[in-house]
Amino acid sequence: MGSVCEKGVPSLLTGIVTALHALISIGVILLILLHSGRGSGMGDVFGGGMGGGSAAGATTMEKNLDRLTVFAAILFSFTTLWLAWLWN
Repeated sequence: MGSVCEKGVPSLLTGIVTALHALISIGVILLILLHSGRGSGMGDVFGGGMGGGSAAGATTMEKNLDRLTVFAAILFSFTTLWLAWLWN
């Protein structure tokens, strides 16, 4: 307990950020796989294609999936930069 890396960054903090980064990266991958492609995709499994189609475009489920994916991608970018700062 209390071990320190070369530049004074506690190794516990580095481990926590690395674990968080790994979880977020898995989440981003899963969220991207849930998006529907050109035809029907995994987004339809959870009700994205219900209702016979919408004339207005994307369904509420697809819009929320898009928002969640963007949020996860921003978190992934943030933790990437944070890890780069911790290691340099």
